[in-house]
Amino acid sequence: MPGTDTIVRVTRRHALWACVVMTMTLGPVVARAEEPFQLRYTVDRGGTGPARVQGTLVNEARLDIYDVYVTAEALDAAGKVIGRGIAFVGGSIPQNASVPFVVSIPAAQNAASFRVRVSSFRYGAGIQAS
Repeated sequence: MPGTDTIVRVTRRHALWACVVMTMTLGPVVARAEEPFQLRYTVDRGGTGPARVQGTLVNEARLDIYDVYVTAEALDAAGKVIGRGIAFVGGSIPQNASVPFVVSIPAAQNAASFRVRVSSFRYGAGIQAS
């Protein structure tokens, strides 16, 4: 039957286009969801105490984020972690907002470099009750 073959071909063509459109649409969203933040920071090694990492976190996600923690690590020349500090940044950070943070890292005066990342957060929308 010629009519049946035409229906099957149209259905397959639509399924193929649907897969292509979904891949193009969801691909960038998944990649973006991994890093919805921008971090800018400076390191103050001043003196003999812990190193202080001061910076700003920008929420570039399309949702508000909650319970945000930042981890700063001091690395030796080989890239091995020699010190670590964790700081609570904020309970609620709206989309497109920025907040300051400070992390202290003990025993980091001899570090060759530092890295900073958001180590914990959760998504939300709107105002939440406490």
